[in-house]
Amino acid sequence: MHVHLDPVGGIAGDMFAAAMLDAWPALESGLCDALERAGLTAIVSVAREPHDDGVLTGSRFRVTPSHAEQHDHHHRHYREVVELLQGADLPAGVRARALEMFRLLGEAEAKVHGRALEQVSFHEVGAWDSIADVVSAAWLLESTGVMSWSCAPLPMGGGRVRTAHGELALPAPATTVLLHGYPLHDDGRPGERVTPTGAAILRHLAPDFAPRRAPMRLVGSGSGFGTRRLEGMSNVLRVLVFEADAAGLMRERIAQCSFEVDDQTPEDLAVGLERLRALDGVLDVTQVPVQGKKGRVAMQVQVLARADAVERVLSACLDETSTLGVRWQIVERASLARSIAEVDAGGSRVRVKRVTRPDGRVTRKAEMSDVAAGGGTRAARDELRRAAEAAAGERRDGEERERDE
Repeated sequence: MHVHLDPVGGIAGDMFAAAMLDAWPALESGLCDALERAGLTAIVSVAREPHDDGVLTGSRFRVTPSHAEQHDHHHRHYREVVELLQGADLPAGVRARALEMFRLLGEAEAKVHGRALEQVSFHEVGAWDSIADVVSAAWLLESTGVMSWSCAPLPMGGGRVRTAHGELALPAPATTVLLHGYPLHDDGRPGERVTPTGAAILRHLAPDFAPRRAPMRLVGSGSGFGTRRLEGMSNVLRVLVFEADAAGLMRERIAQCSFEVDDQTPEDLAVGLERLRALDGVLDVTQVPVQGKKGRVAMQVQVLARADAVERVLSACLDETSTLGVRWQIVERASLARSIAEVDAGGSRVRVKRVTRPDGRVTRKAEMSDVAAGGGTRAARDELRRAAEAAAGERRDGEERERDE
């Protein structure tokens, strides 16, 4: 599945959540349940509301603070937000995405204000609504299982905005850092068109801004409205949902980086490659032994990464290993579209990937990290894996029967 973002009015955290829920309205109850399990309903409640701005219809994402939060200040240190998310009962993938978005926000604020990440204090983005927007976006991304993203050029906006730091020029400084390298255009309408939270979601998604020439089949759409009104234009973010080609394949461009190492100890190389795997934008890291110059045994390393992350990946390869050079190219990748379901199995929450093969076979694979978190022996893990995959199959069959009826 591929999603194209059309930021007509711009993008903010609530606009993204609204657009995704407008495209997948059946996910609303699951999102609310996930926030309740995570204990975040003590801070906020969320709901999708239909919206009509007099020109277009779609959805808005309403976030309502609890009574205690209404009287609380909106300033939270980066470490407070991290502790809040780490302590919340969230699926591992959702937590990782939310932490990544706040890390991106924190690093942007740290760069703007000349501070270390641990010293960053969030103001507007530390408020209850921004936390709800980020966690909701993370949950929706995991639940839809979208494989790739693209985006139209972003509206720049302009003017001033009042913040805890005083009046700042737009785009806001932290937003500008997050949008570095992205195409912007001026449509003559001022105001904050891309918020810091919206920019962090975009940076996390790493969308392709180049025109996509391969044909795709449009299967859905959603419109998410912001709170501001724009003169002569709907303040809306559209999402266009595309399905894989006839063979069930998603096609995208990725960076393929490779190099050899023959003078780094295996222990140290293992550490370096593990850090490469953890780098934002890296899809996979593999290594194979080869015979290098002068008959020396060397390790050939290949790193697959998102195309927009190639500069960061090249620098990391040269920093984390002893190689003196890295070869890279942009290649086409075809992958099977997939969906992700989270099921209860053996008292554990387990994510299960579902894939339809080109020959029509449906395969399911439980996430090993979730299975391992359930503990137990190898036999117990095998039993949990089979139970989760069976539960995912039963749930899918039930959903299909409901649609048929």
